[in-house]
Amino acid sequence: MTNVVRRSSAELEPRQLASLRRLFEDAWPEEEGFTEDDWDHAFGGVHFLVEEDDRVVSHASVVERELHVGPFPLVSGYVEAVATAPDRQGHGLGTAVMRAVGDHVDRSFELGALGTDRFAFYGRLGWFVWAGPLAVRTADGLRATPEENGFVLVRITPTSPPLDLTAPLSCEWRAGDVW
Repeated sequence: MTNVVRRSSAELEPRQLASLRRLFEDAWPEEEGFTEDDWDHAFGGVHFLVEEDDRVVSHASVVERELHVGPFPLVSGYVEAVATAPDRQGHGLGTAVMRAVGDHVDRSFELGALGTDRFAFYGRLGWFVWAGPLAVRTADGLRATPEENGFVLVRITPTSPPLDLTAPLSCEWRAGDVW
């Protein structure tokens, strides 16, 4: 059985932070890249880690965001920085991490969300494609993000209100990728 460790951002040790940097560099091809904004987005919440020999080999974090379904705000657990070391992929580590993430989201939030194109992986773990239009809330109002349509997945939790997955969904603005 895979041991998934849960830590707040403040509880991460310097060696774990250094190991996370290496993991993210290894897990994302250079053309996709893992930016400083991506790094920043991964913090301020809860991290789920699998470590082997003092090396983080799988990770995901959950940060709180306010997503709006139409005009209705929902306290949401947004999943960031999901990665498994290339030499450890296919061994169930990412699945174990995402099961722990799903349990946390189910207990703590009205909705879970993440941005991805890995539909089969997340779909088998209880995530659904948001079929409605996406937008970001800015100081100047809503700005559509059509390039993201179909690439945001959600997780319905025990405290989710009835949701229309074709309704507009919006997030707050942030630097880097807003979704």
